[in-house]
Amino acid sequence: MAISTIYAPLLLGTVDGAVDCKGRPVLRSSSGGWRSASFIIGVEVAERFAYYGISCNLITYLTGPLGQSTATAAANVNAWSGTATLLPLLGALVADSFLGRYRTIVVASLIYILGLGLLTLSAMLPTGTTSDYADTNISLGSSSLLQVALFFVSLYLVAIGAGGHKPCVQAFGADQFDGQDPDECKARSSFFNWWYLGVCGGAAVTILVLTYVQDNLSWGLGFGIPCMVMVVALVVFLLGTGTYRYSTKRDEGNPFLRIGRVFVTAVRNWRTTPLAITFEEEARGTLPHRNSQQFKFLNKALLSPDGSKEAGKVCTFSEVEEAKAVLRLVPIWVTSLGYGIVFAQISTFFTKQGSTMDRTIFPGFKIPAASLQCSVGLSILLLIPIYDCIVVPIARAFTKKPSGITMLQRIGTGMLISAFSMAVAALVEMKRLKTAQEYGLVDMPGVTVPMSVWWLVPQYVLFGTADVFTMVGLQELFYDQVPTDLRSVGLALYLSIIGIGNFLSSFLVSVIDEATSGDGRDSWFADNLNIAHLDYFYWLLAGISAVALAAFLCCAKSYIYNRGSTM
Repeated sequence: MAISTIYAPLLLGTVDGAVDCKGRPVLRSSSGGWRSASFIIGVEVAERFAYYGISCNLITYLTGPLGQSTATAAANVNAWSGTATLLPLLGALVADSFLGRYRTIVVASLIYILGLGLLTLSAMLPTGTTSDYADTNISLGSSSLLQVALFFVSLYLVAIGAGGHKPCVQAFGADQFDGQDPDECKARSSFFNWWYLGVCGGAAVTILVLTYVQDNLSWGLGFGIPCMVMVVALVVFLLGTGTYRYSTKRDEGNPFLRIGRVFVTAVRNWRTTPLAITFEEEARGTLPHRNSQQFKFLNKALLSPDGSKEAGKVCTFSEVEEAKAVLRLVPIWVTSLGYGIVFAQISTFFTKQGSTMDRTIFPGFKIPAASLQCSVGLSILLLIPIYDCIVVPIARAFTKKPSGITMLQRIGTGMLISAFSMAVAALVEMKRLKTAQEYGLVDMPGVTVPMSVWWLVPQYVLFGTADVFTMVGLQELFYDQVPTDLRSVGLALYLSIIGIGNFLSSFLVSVIDEATSGDGRDSWFADNLNIAHLDYFYWLLAGISAVALAAFLCCAKSYIYNRGSTM
């Protein structure tokens, strides 16, 4: 009794399901919360600085020093971006099943730094003789084959590093808040807002600074600065080791194997058990009836092969619920892909549009075309504080939900705005083409179209506004609605929407370029944008976005949030 009395106060001050770096129970007052989360946000800002230092101006490097065509360069940028945002699935699997989030972040950061270092070296190599590989995806201008090979190897090493870094850092940051504590639960919802603000702030600074360095000073320096920033980020992350909370909420066994076993068992039982079954959750009244009907197939995993529960359950109730939680997200994932396709245009065709327009700020100084991408980040920096500090409290007063509106409502709002942004982009491109015709510049691609580049700002700002809703909403949904063991995977699934969107965009560009360039016709993506038709492509994407939104609303209407969700 005396021992219990002595330790009771200490236990009351600990966080359930979390330990410190030495595996000891961790005190709520001296760990986690905004202190550790802010620390991790700073590391992510540095990582995004490095990532966008490459991605934001990559199409300029490919069409410039590497001499690729516009369509080929856009396809290569989309392929790399898609890979970088799909590899988090592998990184999350490694983290959630083997290494843990902390160790995965360290290993991924080292790979990241190696890739950036080699990328810097490739940009500093002397160029070789002119070669022509116009019929391949590696078209060379004045670059040697060795330089190009090293460049692409380095580029995909960076993608591997980002794949391990991205889902784990965000999940690790969210782990610093206890979802069972009311105050920390609200703080975690705000964390996703401020996380994205920090990420976009880092991206905005990158775009303003590094695009100028790359376009006007040196590509070697432009790639070298992100490398140095990543080194600093890793050191900072390691310095915070003693302040973090490390989650211990893991069931026995590999979570992927557990979920896979549910599906295998359900398939096996599907042919051997009666169709109509009264399930435990219905009898207890713990889940809506439609949920049981919707997942009748998975519920069969609760039964032995002969259909008798008394003979013993093949899968536990919690394992089946894990599988349901993942399966529920599939329709949301699929219908969000339209948003991912639109997302891919910011660093490709939006930038190429800007390169043809008047970018003069004052006599003798032009802004880089890629620098307009900072409009997305700046609009997010402005809108997230307004959303978090004004919109959410007002909405919370009416809905009584910690996040103000539901995660799905937030995602749908952003998808609507993104469709509108593509319509605006199409209208602006029509205006640019008309201006080129009026001034007789259709056949003069090297001459600047007398139309201010600021015409492009509305489409960037609208997409930044869409990001505040959709991207942050997807982050929170795919973190909150998956089992604790799979939260890194949940965030990787959200990132894979952007990854698959990039691949779909690359596929669309390739198909449309092939279909519209035959019989002597000019492709929609001709190197001379004055005879191309990006406006047609943007209208197509606006239509795809509208269809995807309609499908999303149908899926969202029937979606059932997990019990205990913050929504």
